Amino acid sequence: MAKGTTGGDGRAKKGTGVGATASRPALGGASPEGSTRERIYQAVRAGLDAGRAPSLRELREAVGLKALESVRAQLEKLVQEGRLVKQAGARGWALAASGANSVQRVRRVPLLGRVPAGNWSEALEHQEGELHVECKRGSGEGWFALRVVGDSMVGAAILDGDVVVVDSKARAKSGDIVVARLDGEATVKRLFVRGRRVELRPENPAYNPIVPGAGAELEILGPVVEVRRSLLP
Repeated sequence: MAKGTTGGDGRAKKGTGVGATASRPALGGASPEGSTRERIYQAVRAGLDAGRAPSLRELREAVGLKALESVRAQLEKLVQEGRLVKQAGARGWALAASGANSVQRVRRVPLLGRVPAGNWSEALEHQEGELHVECKRGSGEGWFALRVVGDSMVGAAILDGDVVVVDSKARAKSGDIVVARLDGEATVKRLFVRGRRVELRPENPAYNPIVPGAGAELEILGPVVEVRRSLLP
């Protein structure tokens, strides 16, 4: 028996690096090919969570493969395993809904411009890309995503640069975190309604609540149903 391959009880020791090498089995007994496939799946998932599916070249660099065809073959196997769904387009990879009997659906949600969550500024309305969202409630029709700017919602764990997913078809209730547009400008705040009084409250004591005045044009674009954060720089 080769030295260093097993412990005193005969069981294989775990590697300490990230990912398994060709001479060392992957954790959980997976083959090197299975380990590569898992890393490709995680790279696709991380890209989708950040708002854009990675390209074949980006996946090749992420997992260290030499041939684009090898990446494509692994993606096709992930589709066969039911973990990914192939859609139209060069980056048309989406996560499959979890569970054989699940009613959840994965939809492409437009990622729009940046929305201020601090001082007022104009919200950009152009589409930056698409986000793949697993709809745990509702059909996902009318959902959209917006990138947050500012720190007025840190108390609700919504940070500068996060992406919020909004259901424009749902009716926002008092106490919900919403995306609101006031006089053409948008923000992320917590909605409170008492009678005819509407208040948009920040989750940061450094900011004051916003109370629309008489004649103000206020539109609640919808409640926030999901918050996403990329850990990549």
